[in-house]
Amino acid sequence: MARAAAPLWLAAPTRFAGLKRRPAQIVLFGLILLVAATFFALVQPPEPPREGATSGETDVALYETIVEGVRAGGNYYAIAARSLRAGDYPLKPFVTFRLPTLALIQAALPAWGVTALLYALAAGVFAAWLLRLRSAFTRGPPLILAGFLLAAGMLAFVQSDIAAFHEIWAGLLIALSLALRREDRWVEAVAFGLMAMLIRETAALYVGIMAVLAFAEGQRREAIAWGATVAVLAVVVALHAHAVSEVVNATDANSPGWAGMLGFGFFVATMAKSTGLALLPLWAAAPLVGLAFAGWAGWNSPLGLRALATYSAYALLIALFGRADTFYWGLMVAPAILTGLAFAPDAVRDLVRAAFATRRITVTRMVR
Repeated sequence: MARAAAPLWLAAPTRFAGLKRRPAQIVLFGLILLVAATFFALVQPPEPPREGATSGETDVALYETIVEGVRAGGNYYAIAARSLRAGDYPLKPFVTFRLPTLALIQAALPAWGVTALLYALAAGVFAAWLLRLRSAFTRGPPLILAGFLLAAGMLAFVQSDIAAFHEIWAGLLIALSLALRREDRWVEAVAFGLMAMLIRETAALYVGIMAVLAFAEGQRREAIAWGATVAVLAVVVALHAHAVSEVVNATDANSPGWAGMLGFGFFVATMAKSTGLALLPLWAAAPLVGLAFAGWAGWNSPLGLRALATYSAYALLIALFGRADTFYWGLMVAPAILTGLAFAPDAVRDLVRAAFATRRITVTRMVR
């Protein structure tokens, strides 16, 4: 085992600092493969066109149409079915209909109220993460860099013209839940996790991870609370499925499915599109996603572990089930993912030191 070196930026050594040589070499090899795999983002299939617009633009228009119809006094499910048919969208299975939560909230507010609520939520996420990150660094400059990376991850989340995207709100709520969760204070985190699921049901993956980790750490009450929110979601989804069945016809189109199997490169591409990495050429942005994972893996804290588990799970979800026209799924984890780059210098340095550590021999002279 390598002798621990003083941290570069962090207040404590990374998780890799305590690795023995052979495990460190295995982890380092895995990291090299991960960074190499990010370049598969350069060979992703093009997004299928939809009448001269991207799928993101047409989806936003669809959601805005539904909100306007509900604001005018219409029934959500009837309006959603009519709008989906008009846009040549599939209506089967029932998950092609978004849960009505976000549409009902936005319909109850004026346009400026929706924008104000979005900005307030984004500001809350930014402040909560800065407070959590403050104790991780010993000096101001690394904390400033972490704040800059956090802001870069949240660029898409302060654009009011895409506020109709369910993933925008669910992603912010997941990020806020992560930042607020502490071993001795988790009620608020559970509440925001539930809100995220009621807006976008795929947030259940995050909630499930939090439940499993709480159970593994012996936090039984917390694990039960997370599990209870999943039970609430199950009831809501069952009612949602019934309501959808009332407005769908036998002749309505079926979804082509979500088994896109586009691989890890597609997840990397979604991160590049969903964050400030969009300002860089893809060949430069792609490896930064891999290094962000390295940073989260190295940060030796419960929050670092939960962030790594969450981002890894959504990377797998998007790699397996995402389609070229569902790149916006990446918004679910975009807000804070780039912040892992602030931990990467210490993490990579400690991992390399541990992997190439030489055996230390202590010579003791005995005099009789």
